[in-house]
Amino acid sequence: MDELPAGSAPETSRWPAADREQRGLRRFIRRLASSRAELEAEDLQKSSDKEGATPIAVCGERKRACVAGTLRTVTLRPRGGAPALEAELYDGSDVINLIWLGRRKIAGIDPGRRLRAEGLVSLQDGRKVMFNPKYELRCGA
Repeated sequence: MDELPAGSAPETSRWPAADREQRGLRRFIRRLASSRAELEAEDLQKSSDKEGATPIAVCGERKRACVAGTLRTVTLRPRGGAPALEAELYDGSDVINLIWLGRRKIAGIDPGRRLRAEGLVSLQDGRKVMFNPKYELRCGA
């Protein structure tokens, strides 16, 4: 290995700061070039990770899961003659339908609301569904 002249620092001592700057610049450029939907999806995934939730994309059929995200839509859809409140939850990776049977309205369950839900994931017509999940309303939109 070559010896450095007296009073000079090794090259590697400057790399961590330069590497950090390059990563920061890359992240800034990527955020500028990304669409709003991509940025929102990335932010949702980060916040879901902080809440200890499983990404919807990896939730398996007939498995209990805890998911978190933002409600996109909330609709009243009767099932078998009984009312059912249906909400579409998006976490940045995928969508899951949350269905509360026998309910017409639930206070706080509105589009744009952050929510954490826990229950059994099943597939219905190729879509992930969770019936009568336990849920927590979260802060933030």
